[in-house]
Amino acid sequence: MDFNGIPSPDAAWRSFNIGQWLRDLGLDWFGLNLQLNAYALFILAGIGLALWISNTRLVNRGAEPWVVLDIALWAVPLGILGGRLYHVITHPADYFYEGANLLRVFYVWEGGLAIFGAISLGAVGAFIGAKQAGLRFSAYVDALAPGLLVAQAMGRLGNYFNQELFGAPTALPWGLQIDRPNAAIPIGLPEDTLFHPTFAYEMLWNLLGAAVIVWLGRKFTLQWGRQMGLYLVWYGAGRAFLETLRLDPAELLLGVRVNIWGALAAIVLGLIIVMVQGRRHPGTEPGPYRPGREWSAEPAIDSEDDYYVVPEDQDDNDHESEATVTNRKESAS
Repeated sequence: MDFNGIPSPDAAWRSFNIGQWLRDLGLDWFGLNLQLNAYALFILAGIGLALWISNTRLVNRGAEPWVVLDIALWAVPLGILGGRLYHVITHPADYFYEGANLLRVFYVWEGGLAIFGAISLGAVGAFIGAKQAGLRFSAYVDALAPGLLVAQAMGRLGNYFNQELFGAPTALPWGLQIDRPNAAIPIGLPEDTLFHPTFAYEMLWNLLGAAVIVWLGRKFTLQWGRQMGLYLVWYGAGRAFLETLRLDPAELLLGVRVNIWGALAAIVLGLIIVMVQGRRHPGTEPGPYRPGREWSAEPAIDSEDDYYVVPEDQDDNDHESEATVTNRKESAS
């Protein structure tokens, strides 16, 4: 069997026109062309998974079900904004050149959300949302940490469909087939050249990291933000290595790709969080809520009436009294 690498999805799968699909079904009155992009769908799926995982973990600690949605209203938009800004700033040649369409800066669905920018502004949004919801910021980010890695793993599938962010040429059997033309492929490489599927490497690294964080968090009762610290260390280490394999153009700082510096900064910040929070808070977190903002479930009976249980012996005495009164009435008659 001649296995010639992992095929990339056809370009036709990158987007889907819902409007045309509905018209093909006979709904000719539907004139809108609603375009769904695979990259955007995987990003949204990742956000949904992160919300579900963080909600489950917070509820297990006594938080109100789906309070994470209140935080997401702040964290998600700011995270997307931060991710896009970081990407555009670190890839200026892709957006700012003679004759460029500057509106492409906002075309998020084409790809280009940098996780380091998303974390930075997303954290600001999460802090605001957690404060309004009465949650400890540290409790929220700990609950989010493994879900964030799962979300990133899902987002890498979008890179696969866009045929982007692949690695250097390789002769390994799991090398990735990339369609030509592609600006990231060096000139002169043979048409049958395979490339490292760095998207798949990062997916596996992230999913493994999510499991490791959950396990370590339970084994050592890591709280007060230390699970988020572990996330930064884990993701930063993997990203720093994978950046050395990637072929896509990137800005350099002192001869090193900017994202490698970002990854190293994440590792340092994560280690600081783990060590400092461990010293400041040697005990367990009292709960997910800030003092005075605790949540309690509503009672099962929603009524202003008073309910009480009649003791069993009192109930028997009442029956005996009723029987005695009845006997007296029968004797009198």
